[in-house]
Amino acid sequence: MSDATTPRQLLERWLARQLPEAASAWLGEQLARLAGEVQDRDLYVALGMAPRKLGKHDLVLSPADLAEADGARPGWDPRGWSLDQAARIVILLQGGGTGEAFAARFAQLCRTADVSEQVAFYRGLPLYADAQRLEAQAAEGTRSNMRAVFEAVAHRNPYPKEQFAENRWNHMVLKALFVGSTLHPIQGLDERANPPLARMLSDYAHERWAAGRPVSPELWRCVGPHADAEALADLQRVLATGGAIERQAAALALHACPHAKARELLAAAPDLAAAVEGGKLSWQTLSQQL
Repeated sequence: MSDATTPRQLLERWLARQLPEAASAWLGEQLARLAGEVQDRDLYVALGMAPRKLGKHDLVLSPADLAEADGARPGWDPRGWSLDQAARIVILLQGGGTGEAFAARFAQLCRTADVSEQVAFYRGLPLYADAQRLEAQAAEGTRSNMRAVFEAVAHRNPYPKEQFAENRWNHMVLKALFVGSTLHPIQGLDERANPPLARMLSDYAHERWAAGRPVSPELWRCVGPHADAEALADLQRVLATGGAIERQAAALALHACPHAKARELLAAAPDLAAAVEGGKLSWQTLSQQL
């Protein structure tokens, strides 16, 4: 078993492994300064100076590192993080306080941060204590029209799946489509699918069609398991008239639907039905085509 048992320990180890000596020393100095009674100025200076002192190169992680991350905190996926983002999260874990004090400080930081800082703070959501206290601010991140900020909360992040109420979850999924984002990096997409979300997405598809605009094939992933008669008619339409990827999505959605009517519709496309049954077609393989 690894001697690094917490996410913070893993982050510090990865940073030490990759940072030059001077940069690593600077980070150590900041963490030592924040170990006692924290002055806001010290915290804000450390957070603000991290990119300049440490750089913005990618945090290089191996498959073993990613496995350790998931072991230390189930669902934690730090792929795509940068050095300064990882350091900012460590700094905040060290000097941000606890309980209500941390929640208030986190909200204030997010409100005053630039885009890169917001991305770092929101990516750290699964690592902070008292996660339920941060839900309102996390939801504020999903309301951002800046795609990078939205995706910091929504993508490869277990926090929304674990903490968001159904209505908040549903609006996050719909917002992903509005901002031109993808759905497949959203954790819990299948297990948290629900009938109101299916109806919202079907209505959204109708609005797009009426305006002569395309509909993301991924939309049907959350519709299929809870498709009603109207949604089944939509899937029949996509299966009959859509492009190759759209037809694949319709087939996957119909396969996930428990109604007998769905099986009848899918039988009209035996090649796609066989691909789904044989495991050659899945939402994962479809996402690779997008």
